[in-house]
Amino acid sequence: MRGILVLVCTTVLLLAGCGTKKISEAELRAVTTEIVTAAQRISDHKSEVTIRPELQPSKTGTPGKLVADNVYISLSKTSQAGAIAQALDEIAPRHKLSVRETSSDGIMRFDYASDGIRTHTIHVVTPLEARSRDALKQGSRNARLAIIIDDLGYDRAAADSLLALGFPLTVSVLPHLQLSTEVAEEAYRRGDQVMLHLPMQSESDTVKTEEVELRLGMNEHQVDSALVGMLETVPHAVGVNNHQGSRATADPALMAALMPELRRRGLFFVDSRTLASTVAYDTAERLGVRAASRKVFLDDSANREAILGQLKLAARDAERDGSAIAIGHPRPDTIATLAEALPRLQSRGIRLVFVSDVVK
Repeated sequence: MRGILVLVCTTVLLLAGCGTKKISEAELRAVTTEIVTAAQRISDHKSEVTIRPELQPSKTGTPGKLVADNVYISLSKTSQAGAIAQALDEIAPRHKLSVRETSSDGIMRFDYASDGIRTHTIHVVTPLEARSRDALKQGSRNARLAIIIDDLGYDRAAADSLLALGFPLTVSVLPHLQLSTEVAEEAYRRGDQVMLHLPMQSESDTVKTEEVELRLGMNEHQVDSALVGMLETVPHAVGVNNHQGSRATADPALMAALMPELRRRGLFFVDSRTLASTVAYDTAERLGVRAASRKVFLDDSANREAILGQLKLAARDAERDGSAIAIGHPRPDTIATLAEALPRLQSRGIRLVFVSDVVK
């Protein structure tokens, strides 16, 4: 009887997967170390590597168990891509992991899994400068499109997805958030351009205000003090554009207080044009600040077809006027649509550039 029970229990355990050994945290981290070592060896220790642990949510509020590592590798040369791909294909089977590779323009993604459970996602990004040169060869110098992505600083995963796209993008980071400095540093390191997404007073009193923002009635000293604090949390910013600000950008006195501070720091200004009566661009131009205005909002309607339609309008403006600026947000649909559409825009002669290339 006991033998029958043992046989039954053994059968149940086997059917339940008792023969499957789940990868431990130590083994997972050993694989991560091997990935990083391979990347540094292939790039002669010149690649940039970032590791973002993925933790299992905890009900107690304490750090959860490590379930996967997200690894971001920025290579120093495009010629290293083949070698790193081969190395990643070889590492997985040594640890009895499956590997799935997907690629898009300028980026390779490798997903490792143990018995169907993901353990690693590795993003391999080739140098942005090299990809920009390739795009320049394909595209027309006379049709330049700059895309600004606003509202960075809240969500690390959204920032990583955006920065992994591999196209010249200008990221506009909100100040004084928990991730403001981290995201700005990461964007700069990966070769994207950073702007300060400068909070300003809105026309609506029901809109959520930021902790620090430019408000009507502030003098030059108050504007300077607010700007200093914001820029400290958004390193590498080369310009600013307004966050909200429909009331602020329509106020000549406040804009006249802001523009000399931007000029003194060598920062340009992009008017997001949240209100038709804005005076921000005209004030910047009058006071000697390099400036430009947004032509298109990409994702007021955050679905693929609407975003594609707005990109089409932005491309048309770039072809007609020589340049255009489009603004979007780090939403999943926006990022996915950009990944799909930007290679097609490049192939038809639209040159993707940083916003600093189109301000005047």
